[in-house]
Amino acid sequence: MFLLARLRARAGHPAPGRTALADVGIAAGTLPWVWMILTPASGQTGVSLVPFTDLTTLIGAPWETVSVQVGGNLLVFAALGALLPVRSARFASPARVAAVAAVASAAVEALQYALRLSRFSSIDDVIVNTLGAVLAALVTRRWWARPVTVQTHLC
Repeated sequence: MFLLARLRARAGHPAPGRTALADVGIAAGTLPWVWMILTPASGQTGVSLVPFTDLTTLIGAPWETVSVQVGGNLLVFAALGALLPVRSARFASPARVAAVAAVASAAVEALQYALRLSRFSSIDDVIVNTLGAVLAALVTRRWWARPVTVQTHLC
């Protein structure tokens, strides 16, 4: 992280430390989850494109199952959601974080299906992953990046 910040500072970046920390945090907090999701499993295979179908099946399930399913999906893109608006003012809105998280989550779900990993791809996972990113973004709202203004001095 320090090397990345130093390289950015040398290049004249206006916030080298903040962006380096955010980039490393996004990668370290998201990639392990994505790696886990994209490893082959021996579970049910299929696709569910009807929203809230899979979530409603969890209503009668044991608490452990619900907490692992919902809690895990809330955390998949939480680091991305928390740190993307901190990294760049361009993403400093819940709607933009939701858009990025939804696209990333849909890509992961499509990869699960396309790579035939014996995993179940569901629109409900995309919804909960996106919700987790937005909730994490709202937690970090006070640290969101502000647009950088360039001040000019007239001599």
